[in-house]
Amino acid sequence: MTARSLRRARLGLLSVFSFALFLVLPYSGRAADIGETVKLCVACHGEDGRPSEADMPVIWGQQFYYLYVQLKDYKAGRRQNEIMNSIVADLDREELKALAQHFSEQSWPANDFRATEADVASAESAANSGMCVQCHLGGYEGNSGVPRLAGQKLGYLERTMLEFRDRVRLNSQAKVSLFATYDAADIRAMAHYLAGF
Repeated sequence: MTARSLRRARLGLLSVFSFALFLVLPYSGRAADIGETVKLCVACHGEDGRPSEADMPVIWGQQFYYLYVQLKDYKAGRRQNEIMNSIVADLDREELKALAQHFSEQSWPANDFRATEADVASAESAANSGMCVQCHLGGYEGNSGVPRLAGQKLGYLERTMLEFRDRVRLNSQAKVSLFATYDAADIRAMAHYLAGF
């Protein structure tokens, strides 16, 4: 066995052990209820909190109430995504809350993305005009029902803002109205800025 394959094997065992703890520790009483659903979640959102797809959101360490509301919106059809709508269809309120709490208690994964100075200048101007820090706070870490944006996946940020602007995503009328005032260049710059914040 080479050093590289030995390292992979150790990482694999560590991942399995970490994942087992991840399922059991936060919810001693509820782990069995949400364990299978958590497995579905991490298949896309990442076992280490880092989604493999560029436009898949980081949910580890996201605000509890925001996650819960989004899950409720998927269940009620106010937010559309074939996979998410299907996953939450049969979950009850307590299971939705348990999932939201579980992921909110995980650590937000670090990323090394950095925006250019031009993107930062353009994004700060756009964010100031939209008064983004009034809700998302100065560090863009959010609060309660307001999502953390700092360090979120670039592709997800850009896609989400465009979906609000183009009236594809309609579960926040305030965001639909706000992003209708931004052009694609502003949205691109803001996505880069927030991903690297």
